[in-house]
Amino acid sequence: MKKAVKVRSFKKALDFISEAGMLKQLKRSGWSVLGIKDAESVAEHSFRCAVIGYVLACMEKASSYKVLLMTLFNDMHEARITDLHKMAQRYIEVEGVEDKVFYEQVNFLPSQMEKELRDIRKAYRNQKTKESIIARDADILECLIQAKEYQGHGFLEAGKFMKKAPFFLMTRSARRLWGLAKKTDLNQWWVKLSEFKR
Repeated sequence: MKKAVKVRSFKKALDFISEAGMLKQLKRSGWSVLGIKDAESVAEHSFRCAVIGYVLACMEKASSYKVLLMTLFNDMHEARITDLHKMAQRYIEVEGVEDKVFYEQVNFLPSQMEKELRDIRKAYRNQKTKESIIARDADILECLIQAKEYQGHGFLEAGKFMKKAPFFLMTRSARRLWGLAKKTDLNQWWVKLSEFKR
């Protein structure tokens, strides 16, 4: 009996990994409203969100491990129900559905994994821990930086997003990073690296 349970856990873990791959193909829907046809994927958003989350966690002296888990798995449910932009969310009660999908996705994973991911999801939803607030800030900050980049590529409507979203940033570090990002040429880092030296 134990062997059957173990095989099932491995199979479920492999299914979970495969399902995460769906996020590489799924485009973030909100950018389509701005006319961006080749928008970032959910996986691309989640990756940089995790990078930002790690940076913020270090700056805010919080558990980078917990923040990384929250940011990496925050949009996992979208592999099944896609990314719904704010207009769609106006008509659909998404929070309960997203949680239902996520808990079904992690069901039957090895018990330690399942418990950890369920706990992380609940903490993120409740927004009471330092790590959950940082993870939410990372999500918002990633969207803000992406909007600035799209604006720099000629999608001027992306500027509308940058007007409201900064007011939702809660941590000092996220607000400071955004303050710097909005007045900085975000291409500077690679322009300097590509300058020829004689």
